[in-house]
Amino acid sequence: MVAPVSDRGFGPARHAELALLLEVAGTPKPGNVDRRRDLSDLHFEHFLTGAVGSAAGLELAESGASVGEAFEAAVAGMSRQGGGNTQFGCLLLLVPLVRAAADDDRDLTPAGATDVAESTTVADAVGFYRAFEHVDVAVGEVPEDAPDLDVRRGGDAAEALRERGVTLSDVMDLSADRDANAREWTGGFARTFRAAEAILADDGPVTDRVARAFLDLLAEEPDTLVATNHGEAVARDVMARAADISDPDEAEELAEAFVAEGINPGTTADIACAATFVALERGVPL
Repeated sequence: MVAPVSDRGFGPARHAELALLLEVAGTPKPGNVDRRRDLSDLHFEHFLTGAVGSAAGLELAESGASVGEAFEAAVAGMSRQGGGNTQFGCLLLLVPLVRAAADDDRDLTPAGATDVAESTTVADAVGFYRAFEHVDVAVGEVPEDAPDLDVRRGGDAAEALRERGVTLSDVMDLSADRDANAREWTGGFARTFRAAEAILADDGPVTDRVARAFLDLLAEEPDTLVATNHGEAVARDVMARAADISDPDEAEELAEAFVAEGINPGTTADIACAATFVALERGVPL
């Protein structure tokens, strides 16, 4: 019998790195890079390199460093590959989860993750904004008349954050109406933990479980990256098309179609990655 990975001496940071690797290896995940599909500017090896590059920041989170410091370090390390932004959103979810899993005063539950999120500081918010300077996140160019807390300002927003006393939790509250990852922060990582339970209850190789969890997540809520890039109507159509999938062949066909149409449900992949981490921490066998 194969021992659960949690019995092999892997800590939360290593599990988070492994979650990044397993998520991109899962297939098919319609519209996203996986072990069988590249996008025009993002390739499988970019994600593998980004996962390894993020390790130092994830280790900081495990060691008790602040969420903002650990997140910026993880993003900086992730960015050291030729594809650009591979796992920014994954890391935004993983870092507080790693902190919760590693903290003796908390545990890896919705309550523990919420406690980490709500304990963030202004310095954490500054670290989050600075992380945008390491990689091109799909938020567009900053216009001259943009608000002083627009994330596209990067580290230039630090003074405004400090003057207003805005914590990273506050930033997520401001973004929750339009960003699913922010809603995870403000909603107890509800979708993350539900998808983790689905991965644990499923059977077969973990990469297959992750791919199925991704499809379930995609079918339950419009992907916010798709909405940002293509509009809300397209995001809802993507959700409906995912809900119509009934077998692996149809999932493969949808994967090919989304790549051809330039549809990339990246936010859903972020949540699937976070769920994979929780499943690994809870002993999903490998």
